Amino acid sequence: QLSLFRFTVKRPFSTSHSSVDSKEMKKFQLLAHKWWDEEGEYAALHSMNDIRVPFIRDTLLSMSGNYHLGNPLSGIKILDVGCGGGLLSEPLGRLGASVTGIDPVEDNIRTADRHKSFDPVLAKRIQYKSSSLEEIVEESMETFDVIVASEVVEHVADLEMFIKCCSQVLKPEGSLFITTINKTQLSYVLGIVVAEKIMGIVPEGTHEWEKFVPPEELERLLESNGFSVRSVRGMLYNPLSGSWSWVQSRSLNYALHAVRAGAPAQSHATDTLPETDVQQRSATAGTAG
Repeated sequence: QLSLFRFTVKRPFSTSHSSVDSKEMKKFQLLAHKWWDEEGEYAALHSMNDIRVPFIRDTLLSMSGNYHLGNPLSGIKILDVGCGGGLLSEPLGRLGASVTGIDPVEDNIRTADRHKSFDPVLAKRIQYKSSSLEEIVEESMETFDVIVASEVVEHVADLEMFIKCCSQVLKPEGSLFITTINKTQLSYVLGIVVAEKIMGIVPEGTHEWEKFVPPEELERLLESNGFSVRSVRGMLYNPLSGSWSWVQSRSLNYALHAVRAGAPAQSHATDTLPETDVQQRSATAGTAG
């Protein structure tokens, strides 16, 4: 989700960073109560669930021989970094996963906690914590099977440190899923000028183009920090229909799946699935809410 990270770093890193100023933090706090308004500022994130949830689910199923009918992600521990109001944590919990959602904006965590409390099943499967990633590193070494960082890395001050932290809390052979925005002229025009200033698809000032991350740079950082990148796929949002689809081009949004070192090399079914299969919504993996 759209979120913010303040990096006041503990061991083993000596530097300390603050990735956002208080004004930007304030913007996200002011919107914290709007996470679950499907027609509001976060509408595009709600509809992103239609493709990002099946992408995560199908990739994980293709890597595992176990299948629990109705709860396909049962037994999998997922860390949702920058969980916001829980828009991605909830559908992953509905698929049977045990989800920990973290976000440094306390109001986001309050919103997420309140919303999950309406569903007794989710209340058991999901726990939320007001925290940045590096704050949980020491207590969570090699704890999680999966990390999801959706619409987060473009808000991080020190991306390499962020990836190192992901590697530390992920089990060997664990999966990392990232969705983010490429750094292109097109992403500036459509992602900031059109989406923020003209159409108001996301609140103005949400993104800084300088922080957008090209997939080549993200792949390089991941590979140099012990990850094997398995797939990178282009995503496109249609503001008229309010829907997302998979596309060949990665010049705007893209989704990436990487595996922490230790996993044997193998090809994954999701890389060759027809578009319709990957986009197909299952009853359990629909839009959160």
